[in-house]
Amino acid sequence: MAVNGNGTDTLRKRNNATGNTTKLVVSEHGREIDRQLDQHETYEFGGPWGVVAIMTGFPVLMYYLWICLWFYDGKLVHPTSVDDIQPFLWRMWAHIAKDASPNLYGWKVYSGNFFFQLFIAWVIPGYKQEGLPVPSLQYKTLTYNCNALYCLYVTVITSAALHYYNIFRLTEIIDNYGHLMSVSMIYGFGVSLITYLYAVMTGTQIRMSGNFFYDYFMGAALNPRLGSIDLKMWAEVRIPWVIVFFLSVSGACKQYEEYGYVTPNMAFMILATGFYINACGKGEECIPQTWDMFHEKWGFMVIFWNFSGVPFSYVYSVVYMASHDPSKYQFSTGGYVLIYTILCTAYYIWDTAMSQKSRFKMQTQGITEFRKTFPQLPGCIVKNPTYIQTEHGNRLLTSGWWAYSRKPNYVADWIMSLTWGAIIGTTTIIPYFYSMFFITVLIHRCTRDFERCSRKYGKDWERYCQVVKYKFIPGIY
Repeated sequence: MAVNGNGTDTLRKRNNATGNTTKLVVSEHGREIDRQLDQHETYEFGGPWGVVAIMTGFPVLMYYLWICLWFYDGKLVHPTSVDDIQPFLWRMWAHIAKDASPNLYGWKVYSGNFFFQLFIAWVIPGYKQEGLPVPSLQYKTLTYNCNALYCLYVTVITSAALHYYNIFRLTEIIDNYGHLMSVSMIYGFGVSLITYLYAVMTGTQIRMSGNFFYDYFMGAALNPRLGSIDLKMWAEVRIPWVIVFFLSVSGACKQYEEYGYVTPNMAFMILATGFYINACGKGEECIPQTWDMFHEKWGFMVIFWNFSGVPFSYVYSVVYMASHDPSKYQFSTGGYVLIYTILCTAYYIWDTAMSQKSRFKMQTQGITEFRKTFPQLPGCIVKNPTYIQTEHGNRLLTSGWWAYSRKPNYVADWIMSLTWGAIIGTTTIIPYFYSMFFITVLIHRCTRDFERCSRKYGKDWERYCQVVKYKFIPGIY
């Protein structure tokens, strides 16, 4: 049944629930559930001890994998005996002290990009997008200034000019990977602490457990802002993907200076990271509709990951290619055709699935005019979408890619991550860390999400699961 006759992109519901089906209205039952969900009830990630282990172990792992790639030909080195444990640790520390110290170059480049991105986000006009109603703000909606795409253009033009006039050579980025990584970690820990303390001192904390280490990890603030800049969305889009993209560009520049050409493998990484950063910019207005903006707090888990984890653990393939001869990872023509095709196909599904879900949520808010940025892929908006109306008031999409899987975007996203490692073949397993870690994160996140949805929607969620039977891969799982 069509329930919105104001255009071609109308909504159709699967049930006969009464009420306003033109614009989402949260019921009293839904408000009560939301109040319960905005209280801390159980620990995740193994509680305080678990998050301390994560905050300690992950930086160590990042250093270790970088050392193995850069200094040991991608081999997972280890002590050769019990007596070698202490010398081994000193060798590892020597690599960090010499090639990953937070030196002046690292501070200048990382801080320069950090504050440049903050400045242009503040001064460049953008598309104004209304977010979802926030329960903790009495269902007030926040407005987001979506200018990431224009900021990307400014960043690319500025960096190209600096490189051309030898003011800042892009080849330097990959050569100083270790130094930049250490500075990024300091930023991750520092900004997490500042944000936590500010939320506590201003009384804006939410869902607190009472344990400092756990609350520092999960975060205290939900929607921290600096003027017109939503810091959570800014950090998710501007910092990690800008660094990831320019690490790939730096690797290509290094290859060109050394060999006089750029390998198809390195070009693949520029395309892959370029896909991602452009998608984040062109579809930035869809981000306010996501779980990250609506529910996830801005703590160490998100901040460190955006400032350091993503940029310095997702592109190990670039690090390997920048430090090894191309003959070690060369493919046949058919191999290149295959992996480029897989990347482009997965990207199309991921891009359109994300767009379908986010724009459906916009439609439920009465938003029918959508931003036009390049490229708008076919199928990015579902015409006449079907959905399940819940007692809570929210609607669960059952059209487009979302008719076949509850998380089609996750499946496509993971396939892309797999290609980022596969582009160097089987020379080393380390570049596959991204996909191995990512599948763990996605499964854990889905478990959290599905449990929350089951509690939030009750029988409506059960009905939704009957309609959309598969969690990830249609027909399989």
